[in-house]
Amino acid sequence: MQLIRAIHEAKLAAQRPVVSFEFFPPKTEEGDRILLEKTIPALLQVRPDFCSVTYGAGGSTREKTLMIVDRIQREHNLPALMHLTCVNATKEQIAEVVAQARAKGINNILALRGDPVAGSNGEFRPTEGGFEYSYQLVRYLKELGGFSIGTAGFPEGHIACKEGKYVDWQRLKEKIDCGADFVITQLFFNNADYFEFRDFLTSRGVTIPIVPGILPILSAGQIKRFTALCGAQLPASLLSALEKIGDDDQAATQFGIDYATQQCLELLRGGAPGLHLYTLNKAHSTVQVVKNLNLEP
Repeated sequence: MQLIRAIHEAKLAAQRPVVSFEFFPPKTEEGDRILLEKTIPALLQVRPDFCSVTYGAGGSTREKTLMIVDRIQREHNLPALMHLTCVNATKEQIAEVVAQARAKGINNILALRGDPVAGSNGEFRPTEGGFEYSYQLVRYLKELGGFSIGTAGFPEGHIACKEGKYVDWQRLKEKIDCGADFVITQLFFNNADYFEFRDFLTSRGVTIPIVPGILPILSAGQIKRFTALCGAQLPASLLSALEKIGDDDQAATQFGIDYATQQCLELLRGGAPGLHLYTLNKAHSTVQVVKNLNLEP
C-alpha cells in the first residue's frame, strides 16, 4: 500500500493538497458494519488520499483498529494510517502489534504517546518496559524500517505541557528529527494558531508536511466537551454564534460545515499541504466541506 510520505510528495509535485479523513473504532458490531458498509463508502465519493483509524485509550481497541485498517485497505484499496500509542504496553507488546500490522500490509503508522488510562487522575504513567515518550516510539519504528511514520502536533500547545507552547513545539521538532515523515495537528479553530505553529517549526529547519486537523462542528454541546478535554480554544466570535444556535443540532451542523469550509480555504491559501478532517464516523459534514472546496479530483 502506498506510503503517506509518497502521497505527499506526489501531491506536492502536482500542486494539489492531500485530503484525509479520520475514524474511531465503534464500540459494537453494528457500529462496525455501519462504518465499513455505509459511512466509508459515502466518504469515498470525494476520493480522499488516505484515512486514519484511532487507537482506543490504553490500547483498548488494538484488535479492532487493526481489523478496520486492514479491511479499508483490502476492500477499498485506500491507504490507511493506523494509530499506535505507548500507553499500557511494553516494548515487546508494541513489537507484536507492529508485526501484526506489517503482516497485514499496514505500512503507515501515527506514533503517539496516548492519553492517560482511566483512574490515573489525568497523569500519564509509563508502563515498565515500555516507552515513556512518543519520540521513543517514532525512533523505534524508524529503526525497524518499512513504515511511513506520522506524529501529532498541537498548534496551541499540548494540554499537559505546563512549560508553554513554545517548549512543546521545540519538543515536537526534536521528535520529528527522530524520524517522523509528517505531522497531523490536533483540532483548532483559529488559523493564526496553525500558522504561528508551522512557522516556528519551519524556521527551525522542519521540512516535512504539517497538516492541519479540522473538525466540522456537529453540535454546540459536543464541541464544548471536546475542547475542554483537549485544551483547544473556541474563539469568542465562534462561541457567540454557537450560543445563538443553542440546542438546534441541525443548525449547528450547517454552521460547522460553513465554518470548516472557510477555515480550510484560508489554510490552503496560506500554504497548508493538505487537510485532515475528523469525521466522528459521520459522512455528511465531511463530504460537504470537501465539495465546497472543489477538491474532488
